[in-house]
Amino acid sequence: MINDIKKDAENRMKKAVDSLISNFSRIRTGRAHPSLLDGIMVSYYGTDTPLSQIANVNVEDARTLSINPWERNLVPDIEKAIMKSDLGLNPSTNNGLIRIPLPMLTEETRKTFIKQARAEAENGRVAVRNIRRDVLSNVKALLKDKAISEDDDRRAQDDIQKITDKYIAEVDKALAAKETDLMAI
Repeated sequence: MINDIKKDAENRMKKAVDSLISNFSRIRTGRAHPSLLDGIMVSYYGTDTPLSQIANVNVEDARTLSINPWERNLVPDIEKAIMKSDLGLNPSTNNGLIRIPLPMLTEETRKTFIKQARAEAENGRVAVRNIRRDVLSNVKALLKDKAISEDDDRRAQDDIQKITDKYIAEVDKALAAKETDLMAI
């Protein structure tokens, strides 16, 4: 019973960290990476569709992304969606191929992106702590129902805290890696 609760907590905390890493991939660094455009939705026959489902997104060189839409009539819609995104990118079109040059990051934009990364990391820590709170309330409910002893309750709380500490450390490690990536010139 307690082992199931601990496994559930570990799975949920792992998903929270994975979500954080996914959010980090959307924060622009100085290098081109297709995951930068993951959050962009394009109107495709009246339905908002992820860009990756209507076009090929490739890295042309270290600072350029290229988008090759599957249908030529989508080019203006894709350009509009990229311009409307908060990424600060300016696409240029040449014969149906959309190129997105990534501008150099200034010191000011780097600091802004680091603040954004720190906010995302704090949200990840809060998510892990909320999972801990939910799991501990489940353990308390078992104690209240006399399904477990007080010793089992104490051991479960200690184990859950160790799991929480492990995933908080993973969040901190991911943040440190992102900050290093952002500050690299």
